[in-house]
Amino acid sequence: MAAAASRLRPSRRPRRGIDCRVLILASTSPYRRELLTRLGLPFEVAHPQVGEAPLPGETAAALAQRLAHAKAAAVAREHPQAVVIGSDQVCSAGSRLLGKPGSVAAACAQLAELRGAEAEFLTALCVIAGARTLQTTVPTTVRFRALSAAQIARYVEREQPLDCAGSFKAEGLGIALFESLRSDDPTALIGLPLIALTRCLRELGLDPLGNGGD
Repeated sequence: MAAAASRLRPSRRPRRGIDCRVLILASTSPYRRELLTRLGLPFEVAHPQVGEAPLPGETAAALAQRLAHAKAAAVAREHPQAVVIGSDQVCSAGSRLLGKPGSVAAACAQLAELRGAEAEFLTALCVIAGARTLQTTVPTTVRFRALSAAQIARYVEREQPLDCAGSFKAEGLGIALFESLRSDDPTALIGLPLIALTRCLRELGLDPLGNGGD
């Protein structure tokens, strides 16, 4: 059962021409909250209490999609009149799923495994508004540099990416770990694909730029 939404002070007042239905981010992630703030829409946050363990044989894409939907649905049940945003990201390296490391040692081990290799980050998005459910998944492929153990240790010590799948923060120094990346949405890797999200919001009449009128 999701907790009630905890209110945030809007960063700005709703602009003329923008639908003022309540928008709720079904996540307490500070990274997703910062990304959603960029759209300039007032919103609240709620903590969806959803277990994140993969099901037996579940693929990375299926896991990300299931969790994004479960988070949004948990909050939507408590707030049926709101527009609820759920998102989840899963990292796949070969046949392995990489979760949040949780410790310095585990973060260093993840980055040691990824150095010189590619990993795919699947960021799933689910937006629920009453009877409507909009879902999509944005893949990002990252090729990591051939980092030394000392470089990995220095990075982890400086940025402490212990709550990030893949053990890096792409919005910070983590970008220095990459040789290259491929994605249709540069914010997907941080945790909330804003291009895909604004597309969903437009379908629901919530264009951050307004309704096109003067």
